[in-house]
Amino acid sequence: MPLRARQRCHALLAALVTLTATALLAAAPPASAADTWTEAGSDRADPLTESQGLTSVEVPAGSANRYTGIGTIPIGVSTRGWNHVGDPDASYDGHYIEPYQADSGTAKMYRVQAPNGAWSEYVHTLSPGEALNNSWVAVSPDGQWMLSGEWGTMTRFLVFPTPGVNASTSPSANLPQAAAVTLDHAVRDVQGCDFVSATQLLCSSDDPAGTLFGYTKPLLQIDLSAAPTGSGNVSGHVTALRQLPLRSSCSGSFEAEGIDYDRRTGTLRVIVVSPGFCVLTDSKTYRFTRS
Repeated sequence: MPLRARQRCHALLAALVTLTATALLAAAPPASAADTWTEAGSDRADPLTESQGLTSVEVPAGSANRYTGIGTIPIGVSTRGWNHVGDPDASYDGHYIEPYQADSGTAKMYRVQAPNGAWSEYVHTLSPGEALNNSWVAVSPDGQWMLSGEWGTMTRFLVFPTPGVNASTSPSANLPQAAAVTLDHAVRDVQGCDFVSATQLLCSSDDPAGTLFGYTKPLLQIDLSAAPTGSGNVSGHVTALRQLPLRSSCSGSFEAEGIDYDRRTGTLRVIVVSPGFCVLTDSKTYRFTRS
């Protein structure tokens, strides 16, 4: 075959290979596709006792779900300045943890109830540049590490040894930050996160602007490069899955609150507080199932 004809043939074959490869890539599913969470029902959320956060508790067996709100803060805690409670979590062995913040100061507090019912408090002195707010906690499946978030637009989550579970912690000592989860996409006003697996989190965002993902109040999936430990930072890939339900008899600004994933039933629950007067009447805890 003449040289020029061979060159034309090779060029044609290269073009066909490129087109075929492009078509196959376009048709193939992503290597790590995000889950789809479908609304499966809802329950009224009491504005005083179920408006900040929630978690399922596995130990002791048959334990009721736990909720937080302004009405669940003990007087002895609020009179010492810890007047805001966020989204709690529980380790699989039954340690229940609530995050607290004050209006000012240089510390945040984690209140822990052991499986035997005893309460203890662990105070964390803020690291340089750390925000004061304490919106949520998420305990890793192995129980040893706890994630916590900061308000505003952030590209990280904080990692702590789990107070009351990790042997390195003590109520009489400062609870130190051990590491961080560095996010590949900014998130805004995260109100709660919960582990679905050792390397995956679901988070509720109260983002009012919608400029980060194209809509407000997103449900986020965070895929970690490794299970968090205290030995170094891990990275997190952020995916926006859907907008949380925003339905009410009143118009105005909704507030996305805490989140819980119950591994026993595969049920995801998220609190959404209604605007205006309807905060009293039709705030909801929405239930979702994976499909």
